[in-house]
Amino acid sequence: MAATAGERPPSPIWSCPELGLHALVGATGAVRLGGPDRDWDCLVPLVEVTATGHGRLWSGERSIETALGDRLALRGHETVRHGGLERTTIRLADAVTGLAAEVTLERGGSAGAHEGAAGRGPGVGDGSGGFLRARVRLVNEGGAPVRLEGVTTLTLGGMTGADGTLDGLTLHWADNDWLAECRWRRSPYRDEVVPLNRSAHGHEGRGCFERYSQGSWSTGRHLPMGALTDRDGGAWLWQIESGAGWRFETGEREGCAYLALSGPDDAHHQWHQVLAPGEEFTTVPAVLVRTRTGGLDAAFGILTDHRRGIRHDHPDHRELPVIYNDYMNTLMGDPTTEKLLPLVEAAGAAGAEVFVIDAGWYDDDAQGWWDSVGAWEPAPGRFPGGVHEVLDAIRRQGMTPGLWLEPEVVGVRSPLARTLPDEAFFRRGGLRVTEHGRHHLDLRHPAARAHLDRVVDRLAGEWGVGYLKLDYNINAGPGTENGSESPGAGLLGHHRAHLDWMASLLVRHPGLVLENCGSGGLRMDYAQLAVAQVQSTSDQQDPLRYPPIAASAATAVTPEQAGVWAYPQPDQSLDEIAFTLAGALLGRVHLSGFLDRMSDEQFGLVRRAVRVYKDVRHEIASAHPVWPLGLPKWDDAWIAHGLRGRTATFLTVWRRAAGPGAPGSGSRTLPLPHLRGVHLTPEVLHCGPSGAAVRWDAAGGLLTVSLPRTGTAALLRLDVPA
Repeated sequence: MAATAGERPPSPIWSCPELGLHALVGATGAVRLGGPDRDWDCLVPLVEVTATGHGRLWSGERSIETALGDRLALRGHETVRHGGLERTTIRLADAVTGLAAEVTLERGGSAGAHEGAAGRGPGVGDGSGGFLRARVRLVNEGGAPVRLEGVTTLTLGGMTGADGTLDGLTLHWADNDWLAECRWRRSPYRDEVVPLNRSAHGHEGRGCFERYSQGSWSTGRHLPMGALTDRDGGAWLWQIESGAGWRFETGEREGCAYLALSGPDDAHHQWHQVLAPGEEFTTVPAVLVRTRTGGLDAAFGILTDHRRGIRHDHPDHRELPVIYNDYMNTLMGDPTTEKLLPLVEAAGAAGAEVFVIDAGWYDDDAQGWWDSVGAWEPAPGRFPGGVHEVLDAIRRQGMTPGLWLEPEVVGVRSPLARTLPDEAFFRRGGLRVTEHGRHHLDLRHPAARAHLDRVVDRLAGEWGVGYLKLDYNINAGPGTENGSESPGAGLLGHHRAHLDWMASLLVRHPGLVLENCGSGGLRMDYAQLAVAQVQSTSDQQDPLRYPPIAASAATAVTPEQAGVWAYPQPDQSLDEIAFTLAGALLGRVHLSGFLDRMSDEQFGLVRRAVRVYKDVRHEIASAHPVWPLGLPKWDDAWIAHGLRGRTATFLTVWRRAAGPGAPGSGSRTLPLPHLRGVHLTPEVLHCGPSGAAVRWDAAGGLLTVSLPRTGTAALLRLDVPA
């Protein structure tokens, strides 16, 4: 470790061997995070703070190299252990402003893989990987206000490939959009962060590779995640847990890569916050996963267990009931008693355990319901005998009744838009925000929260509804200004109040299940998924376009929370029905379709698929995702997604088009290195009448799957002998 002449070398105050990270303190008390064998100059301060009047030391687009972050000096630190977690608090202070930072680092060891059988890979606690979860609390202990413009939750430097350079690193990120969620992309690191010749200027570059959210759809553009992998199977994987503004960046510093994970900032989210003396601010959490072997599959296994560990405990995560929802490719927001009763009977006969009446149940408006929502009362014209006639029919079929709700919006034509005060809504420049015919509630206001409490207590309490699909179909922009606050600060404040409101519902109604939906997967973040039980993964209606979303959903959400549509129809062939059902069988089944109009043969295929799901679902809640062909591209002909359980590996394989290989090739070989050397007999659990053939090569750990037709899929089980 290099040190300036006459100075003592930096010394470690904290270490995390699983991640290969050390917190080092320098001669001035500055604390930096990175590898133990890295030069001090390639590391970055543990906390970077952009504040008005205290900018950067080197101007550019980066959130690092801030003047205030550089001045923060060590005040003290302590470590406590609780269960399987170790929590370290590092306290820093800036002598100029009086700003104090309390950095909380929670670490956990290797999560995942299951040890004991030959070829199964690393096991829990073997040191092959782990995670670090960070959060920063700032307190103004000085005598003057400090205007914050950005605060990092976690920064670290000194990242390279196993060869000590950046040349072998690959950068991964996920684009996200309506109907096209979880589209992972990869690029050589050097294609995104190009090498610069520093010999002339002596400075680093001014730019970086960045991804960030925009507006109130937290995943409307990208997932709040990214990764770096090296050629030897090592991986860094990160996640920012925010529904109200996030950003990550990576760039080069002294020949190494650095990483900065943040919540909202001024430049990207119109966020700033003034801390008066004595006031404080806490950042959104962020998580870093590190594995030395196993690549992204191993890293996502650790992240999956971390996600399970931070969730609100709920029976739904273990029971995984089959959900029928009347919306997708079926009633499409036009439910009536006449249309629903046959679907209720058919869904119950198919094996569904929850029946959700989706959008439109409140609509009796000749001009349409979109801009008139808010009261959430049943529409008499749709339910001549009352909505309870349908709710009771659902219960008679042994299913839990559910309803769709979009709680955060009030239509501009709704009576609530006139009776609630202006302060209960998002406002900017003193005017109510209006987006696509809706106003947006601010759940920090007691009138807004009281209104929604009354609605949910009526639905879940008086009506006995046990499942609420909470949708969110507008992007309200940067946020709301309440007095002098910035829009981004208003959005973060509302977001935290929204999480508190959802948690309070589960306290008052412990059996209630909450589904998180944002026009499909546009709010797929683990701030909200730590509270909600189920996540809608997409509104995609084309069964041939859903597989890459269904296969990649486990990157963004635990498998047992990933609601995937399965919408078989009476006008489909048996192979097409099997195809659309297959994608949901390793997640959460969101069954839809006109089941009541199917032939006996078609309906029998649906019932068998539901039975298969019920046979395997007890494995899903503790299994870890794998992608034998890698994370899928949008147009891949063959896609494979699996789950590694404790006694078996399950694989869903889709063939959407001919190839690769010879024209019309109907086979694809999947590498399963964790099963290499294990002698087993693969079993086809689900497929269409065209069939599926499998061949296992134990020595090579290779599974060859044959699907003779395009537009077919199969679910396979590979049991490991006891």
